[in-house]
Amino acid sequence: MPKESVKESGYRKNFSLIVTFIGLISALFILSLFLAFNFSKKKIEGDFVSAKTNVLEESIKPYNDFFLNKLPEISYYNGYLDSTTAAKFVDTILLKYPFIKRVVFFDAEVRNSRYEENGLNVGNFSAGMKSVYQFGTYISADSVKIFGENSIPSNTTLENFNELALKLYTFVHKLDTTRVPTQEDLFSNFSNIKPNRIDYFNIPRFEDLKVYKQMIGTKLPTEPVYQQDMLSFELDPMKIKIKNNRPLLYQSVRIEPVTYDPLETSSEYVTGEITLGGPFSAYKLYFISAKSFIKKEIFSYFFPIAALILIFYGLLLLVAFLIYRNLNINHKMFKLQYDFITNLTHEFKTPVSVIKIAGNNIKSAASISEREQKLYGKILDEEADKLNGLMNKLLAFTQIENKAIKLNEDRVDITEFIESTIDVHQLKHPDFKLTYEVTELTHFTTDPVLLGSLFDNLLENAYKYSPPDKKQMHITARLIKDKIVLRFKDAGIGIPASEINNIFKKFYRVQNQYNQAGSVGLGLAFCKELVNFMKGEISVRSVVGKGTEFKIVLPYIQ
Repeated sequence: MPKESVKESGYRKNFSLIVTFIGLISALFILSLFLAFNFSKKKIEGDFVSAKTNVLEESIKPYNDFFLNKLPEISYYNGYLDSTTAAKFVDTILLKYPFIKRVVFFDAEVRNSRYEENGLNVGNFSAGMKSVYQFGTYISADSVKIFGENSIPSNTTLENFNELALKLYTFVHKLDTTRVPTQEDLFSNFSNIKPNRIDYFNIPRFEDLKVYKQMIGTKLPTEPVYQQDMLSFELDPMKIKIKNNRPLLYQSVRIEPVTYDPLETSSEYVTGEITLGGPFSAYKLYFISAKSFIKKEIFSYFFPIAALILIFYGLLLLVAFLIYRNLNINHKMFKLQYDFITNLTHEFKTPVSVIKIAGNNIKSAASISEREQKLYGKILDEEADKLNGLMNKLLAFTQIENKAIKLNEDRVDITEFIESTIDVHQLKHPDFKLTYEVTELTHFTTDPVLLGSLFDNLLENAYKYSPPDKKQMHITARLIKDKIVLRFKDAGIGIPASEINNIFKKFYRVQNQYNQAGSVGLGLAFCKELVNFMKGEISVRSVVGKGTEFKIVLPYIQ
């Protein structure tokens, strides 16, 4: 298989691998998006179940603050609360905790050896009420005191008091006086939690509790009396302020009885519930969201993940593109180098063959006439010049490209320079019609050798790529705003628009009938390097079938 065919086959194989790679990562991209969406869906659905606890905790924070911090403050008064002090204390509670709708204050005492008609009596231990007051936002002033001297307490009031008093007695009866009870034991035995109600006795000192224990089985000579205040808090769970800290997850959160069961259920909604607990255990937080509402949260969670996947996919595509581009460039470079070697070999082979033939003729001839001697001498000289010119062009191109030469600065008469260049080319090509025009420019400083190479290459190109009846070029030189503008206009075959951007590339050849004999593809690339080295610019305009114009702009140095 020819070398180029092998390379082409390898290129196609590599291209197939790139296409396969893109197909694979595209499939993985779609699969990743699918998995990411399912993960997001399960994550949000899981959050709908688990985040209810966070909403509950945030919503009952005021209750926890009341139960753990405010309620124990009653014990600071050591049982010496009166109606006025209790009213002030309750006012602060009602303002801070709106879920407390009513507070009943029991001004009570614990005695030894006295029967309490309105209280608890066990042996020599008695706990009774002296007076009872109620406080609340909607309680009028004339109904604050609900029990006192010469009045009978309601059954509910007496029952609430006796229930907690019995709990007190049971605790004292079992009390181990050799060990100080924990705060948790004290708090749990001096409070009573009921649905929508909390009853609380102030907690006595440990020394007082020891005396309480003595009272149970003994009649003490001093018959001590201890103040033992009790407050009963009636709660309204509907006044708990719900703090929905996941508003994008829970469309609606409300408090409902535990027995609440919506009459209408729909597959379009997602619901959940969690019990409030404690005195609110008969109620629950009820969560409801439309599936379309949940879907928005799913997508808001999914989109950042999808964006990361898309970025990663884009990077992989970029890598694939860069690999493909490099393969394509390598393929083009191979083709250019292959063409260059082929054409360079041809360019060298032709003059070498001619030189060899001329040498063999001279060698094998018995005698050479003067005419033959001149002919062979001319042939050898011309072919040697071709080889030398080609080698010089390659060497100069490399030196300029690597900045291995220095720009010489000589003062040049532009008119003389153009005329001498035209004379040389007309002598070489008598059928080449050359004209010129110089405007507002006489002398300037430049490198005449490099400028001559630039002129020679453009003129040779114009002659080579022009039909026999249109081998002509017009050169203009003008000084425009401190810039030297040179134009080379021919009437040749022109350059297709699709090739314009490639003609200054090394080893690139425009495919046409004039290139069938081969071309190294360095002429215009050499011109480009020359102009760049001289700190100028080169551009081209061309119309197929009508001709081409090269424009060169160089800095003007006097």
